Amino acid sequence: MKTPYLLVLVGILSFTLYSFTTVFQEKWVVPEKYVNMKNPTDPSVDQNIGKALYKKHCQSCHGKEGYGDGPKAAEQKGDLGDFSSAEYQAQTDGELFYKTSFGRDDMPEYTKKMPDDEDRWLIVNYMRTLAE
Repeated sequence: MKTPYLLVLVGILSFTLYSFTTVFQEKWVVPEKYVNMKNPTDPSVDQNIGKALYKKHCQSCHGKEGYGDGPKAAEQKGDLGDFSSAEYQAQTDGELFYKTSFGRDDMPEYTKKMPDDEDRWLIVNYMRTLAE
């Protein structure tokens, strides 16, 4: 009789802890310097470069269409976001550049893997096309 009671108690406790961590996930604060940063690249220039960089560095977690459903997504702890969503697309280019560059938690920092800022800006331009 004690075993079912204990299992229910552990289940409720686990669900409560999981709910608490997902509901109160810390907001990703981007420094003002980046929020207002202007994208120096022309979004109409060859999108294939940004797409190739996205495929190489981002697609495994964020998925081909940016839905957060890549093959490695299940291994990640946080919300990978949906790049096609209005909420995601409402961010400034500077915010996306900052997040792509410096990462946090499971999102790696890409300043070493992609030292050229232009490459990360080209990825931002490509992520903008995922809303279309």
